[in-house]
Amino acid sequence: MTPLQGSVIGAMEGSPLVALDRLTAALGLEGRILAKLDYLLPGFSKKDRAARRIIEDALAAGDLAPGQVVVELTSGNMGTGLAIVSAVLGHPFVAVMSAGNSAERARMMRALGAEVVLVPQAPGSRPGEVSGADLDLVEEAAQAITIERRAFRADQFARSGNPAAHFDATAPEIWDQSGGAVTAFCDFVGSGGTLAGCARFFVQHGVRSYAVEPVGAAVLAGKAATTPDHPIQGGGYARAPLAHLEGITLAGHLAVTGDEARETARLLARTEGIFAGFSSGANVAAAARLLAGPERGGVVAAVICDSGLKYLSTDLWAE
Repeated sequence: MTPLQGSVIGAMEGSPLVALDRLTAALGLEGRILAKLDYLLPGFSKKDRAARRIIEDALAAGDLAPGQVVVELTSGNMGTGLAIVSAVLGHPFVAVMSAGNSAERARMMRALGAEVVLVPQAPGSRPGEVSGADLDLVEEAAQAITIERRAFRADQFARSGNPAAHFDATAPEIWDQSGGAVTAFCDFVGSGGTLAGCARFFVQHGVRSYAVEPVGAAVLAGKAATTPDHPIQGGGYARAPLAHLEGITLAGHLAVTGDEARETARLLARTEGIFAGFSSGANVAAAARLLAGPERGGVVAAVICDSGLKYLSTDLWAE
């Protein structure tokens, strides 16, 4: 039984791990996919873990003063986690976000007390598809607001608390919950924090880790960014190198299409009752490909990054 928590921040860990045996049977795969259900955390995403760790580290180091404003660039999930932590600890929070992200994310952050600054997309960008160029505009706005408000910048792309949260908690939880059965891990790369932290833990146990990127934006795999706009929100920004992944040992790279991510998310809902978002579909699609190829017969773990409720306005759940 989970002990009484002093606040919802204490619930930002310990998500269930479930076997997707119905999905793998439907796909005719040999082996197992284990899904870490981080969409069940308070902010409905895995980013709760990094948000908590970054703020706790900053308070402990004296880098964040009581009542100081917190600012962060976000696709919506990190912002939601930071909005929760900031609300509980008494910090005003400003989320800086591309207008190309789903409207549900901005609404949720506002409901949690955050100020949401929506940055118009770069010329030629399409709503629902956030590119690296869009992210550059968001970064520029976040920097300006940080200076103007004399704020603390959470900076998920640089602060060590991001991968540390996954090295210290996410990966050990997966390892313990699986009874040490995991043979491979894959993750769709945004800031790179989840993949970096988990890979650094898993390599100690002989577990192979793989980076997942969108087709046409697989720059971590050394390919040119030919189609940097894609529907898999929260990552695949065609940015390399990523600070968190420097020195991290990876077994390989996989690229998935938006259609693959979309169809796998829908299959996940129909076969397993797991209502997840685009990046979760990308993760499970990549895990399935690993079982059909180099990890045949193995046990591949992946994170269910966020909830499908954050995508009701997109074509992910279009009738």
